[in-house]
Amino acid sequence: MRHCINCCIHLLPNDFHRHCFRCRGPDHNNQKCPVCRGENKIPLYTDSKQMKWLAVLEVRTDHCESWNGFFCLRKGKLCSLMFGLIIMTLVMVSYILTGAKHGLLLIPSPFHYGAFASNPSLMDNESLSDMKDYYQPSKMNISYVRDYPSIKLIIDTITSKIEFITRQRPDLEELRKQEPHMFSVIPNKFLPNSKNPCWYEEYRGNTTADPYATNSYALYSKRFRIIFDYLRKVFWNHLYHYKDKHYRLRCLPHFYIIGQPKCGTTDLYDRLRLHPDVRFSAIKEPHWWTRKRFGIIRLRDGFHDRYPVEDYLDLFDLAAHQIQSVLQSDAVKEQGKRSSIVIGEASASTMWDNNAWIFFYDNSTEGEPPFLIQDFIHAVQPNAKLIIMLRDPVERLYSDYLYFASANKSAEDFHEKVAESLQLFEGCVLDFSLRACVYNNSLNNAMPVRLQVGLYVVYLLDWLTVFNKDQILVLRLEDHASNMRYTMHMVFQFLDLGPLSEKQEALITKSPASNTRRPEDRSLGPMLPTTKAILRDFYRPFNTKLAQVLFDDAFLWKRT
Repeated sequence: MRHCINCCIHLLPNDFHRHCFRCRGPDHNNQKCPVCRGENKIPLYTDSKQMKWLAVLEVRTDHCESWNGFFCLRKGKLCSLMFGLIIMTLVMVSYILTGAKHGLLLIPSPFHYGAFASNPSLMDNESLSDMKDYYQPSKMNISYVRDYPSIKLIIDTITSKIEFITRQRPDLEELRKQEPHMFSVIPNKFLPNSKNPCWYEEYRGNTTADPYATNSYALYSKRFRIIFDYLRKVFWNHLYHYKDKHYRLRCLPHFYIIGQPKCGTTDLYDRLRLHPDVRFSAIKEPHWWTRKRFGIIRLRDGFHDRYPVEDYLDLFDLAAHQIQSVLQSDAVKEQGKRSSIVIGEASASTMWDNNAWIFFYDNSTEGEPPFLIQDFIHAVQPNAKLIIMLRDPVERLYSDYLYFASANKSAEDFHEKVAESLQLFEGCVLDFSLRACVYNNSLNNAMPVRLQVGLYVVYLLDWLTVFNKDQILVLRLEDHASNMRYTMHMVFQFLDLGPLSEKQEALITKSPASNTRRPEDRSLGPMLPTTKAILRDFYRPFNTKLAQVLFDDAFLWKRT
């Protein structure tokens, strides 16, 4: 579009120049307007050559004048700058929030290896699936050293700090102060005519009352409501009536399968419950001693109300009904025989999981828990029997990883997580005792893989401080897999169970294995040879001590 040279308005043909409002204005006079009269010709210079005012400049229409254009430009830059700052702020806020959650911040970590309280939702999971739902191992800003010699230095540091020091056993009165209600419910003596620890408890409810209305297992888990619905229907029929009072038979387990995870405890449980003299809790893994007693249901949900001991005892009502039927039979009443039925419980967390202690026990000594699970079990059941199933800790850790990891599982990822966990564990043992690190809730939740679960001898020695050695049976998964009949006979003998017919024994020993590795996990193949060598070095001193305690070199796992 052409522009008027004189006043920077549209240059129109002369017959239309009267429409130029800047020249014309309200009092425009064509005779006086210098442009209209052809005066005041303004020269233009292009390439140092003078042009007449009649020359025109071809430009595009611009609705902003020179200063307006300048301000438009400034506004555009300012908007771009502000938009960029907003984006940077949002990115930084997101980085800070996610970094604080996953340990990504490139600032000194506030993490301490001592026994300090942490987020209860990050404690070890109720079940294997719970943990993989919530906890995703952090990719910390540390160098993932892949070469064997470098990581070997870390392992050498850990090995130099290993000391197996006997813990001090707490007094019974101290335990009673921690769990007064539990000790008020469980008596000091049990029925003499029952092999299993049982007693009669007065029931004060009426026929219309629901004895399981407040049971936390029934309230929080839909899976077990069918079991409790059945128990409600038969509850009244199993009460013992004496002198216008009603009594119910209460029982604790005679034996516990206490560990370890991914070591074949499920398979042992499935076979053992086929024995005619064995009953189990209504739920395979109640986790009452380690978690529910403290109000832990799912880690991501934090703490709930603590499950009272009555809720735990309800889980053995099905077995108690059968024991009561035997106790009321003529054979027991007249001939003085004894009920041979025994009850078992198979929470694989019982041996090692003491993560909740930091939230409830204040009198810690240098980061070590003042009370452990076994202290309370022994206080109420000094004659309890314990079964432990172990496997090569190197293979156990890889199986544990494959089960827990929710995505991006690979041998390389496992290697990185092992390297990170070793560095974290090294940092702890440099400042604290071995026991303090093994039972450290913060450290256990920070490590991407559960190295501590494979330190079998640390837990076993602590159990041996309260239970006699003949009360604990330690098995190897490798032996169980190669000669199942032999290991099951060891268990039957340990529990002093009755003889079996050939058919019953075949049913128990020849059933397919339970809880085997999933096909998608098997397709990932074995761990890297370097990773295996690293873990062999890490677990070697612990396996050596374990073999010494058990007087069995098979627990060195040299051939696996």
